[in-house]
Amino acid sequence: MIALVDYGAGNLTSVRKALAAVGAAVYTPAAAADVKRASGVIVPGVGHFGSTRTLDQAWRHAILERLDAGMPLLGICVGLQWLFSGSTEAPDVPGFGVCQGMCDRLPDVTPVTGARQKVPHVGWNTLTMPRPSALFHGIASGAHVYFTHSFAAPLARASVATTSYGVEFTAAVEDGLISGVQFHPEKSGQVGLQVLRNWLGQVR
Repeated sequence: MIALVDYGAGNLTSVRKALAAVGAAVYTPAAAADVKRASGVIVPGVGHFGSTRTLDQAWRHAILERLDAGMPLLGICVGLQWLFSGSTEAPDVPGFGVCQGMCDRLPDVTPVTGARQKVPHVGWNTLTMPRPSALFHGIASGAHVYFTHSFAAPLARASVATTSYGVEFTAAVEDGLISGVQFHPEKSGQVGLQVLRNWLGQVR
């Protein structure tokens, strides 16, 4: 049973549908204590990093308990950013801190060429995979996935996929039981569904 955490920052319906399509049973915990029965935890989200403020110490403790019990965690979009130390979008709100570095706004001007670009970054873009990972098993480097975001995570030790939009940023992380994707697997067609299948393989 997958706990899909609702902290008021996302359309959970499309994520539920994608999880149902790959055979996952899902529930939304009403309180942090309800995470205890989860075999895996997903923290999704869109919009402002400040929304993660509601993931207080009780939620953090409950999620850490599941990780200690061997249950995997997946962050999606803002959920991936939450895995890092924090974001300049809401400097007073700490992230989960399992990945080091601060998330920052994508540039309005491409540093190399000086060309202006539209932010947010919305639409399909390619993945570059610097090393193999369980999350992308069966998925080739260069695969297209769907993004919609203005802030992005820096390159980190745990980065297993990157994307460029003016600058190179982390598109996915994987570190043991902790995974995260900046893109939306629920909107990324068969590639996105395969990412979810691969993550569920850890759960099972």
